[in-house]
Amino acid sequence: MTEISALDPEDRKIVTLARSARARNGVPEGAAVRDETGRTYVAATVALDSLRLSALRTAVAMAVASGATSLEAAAVVTEAATASEEDRAAVRDLGGPQTPVLVAGPDGAVRATVTAG
Repeated sequence: MTEISALDPEDRKIVTLARSARARNGVPEGAAVRDETGRTYVAATVALDSLRLSALRTAVAMAVASGATSLEAAAVVTEAATASEEDRAAVRDLGGPQTPVLVAGPDGAVRATVTAG
């Protein structure tokens, strides 16, 4: 595990934002992505009768809808051990296969860093 204080400040920021989204909304996951210009997009799990999206896919969709053309990094705060293949595919579609995805627990400690690819 990586202590949040040991992360690069920009990576620490997206983990903190993802953790805040999860806690604020009382949902299973929070996520944040950083685009090629340094803008961040924060999202939580969407669970409607007609629409279900993970937090990470929602954050990627928000980035695309806002005009982002690439991603520098992504973070997801979850109870899961890693980011799902579907989540990594969404990050890969916008950021490419080498885009890092930080996977943190609810306490903010990064348990893994995987690539989108």
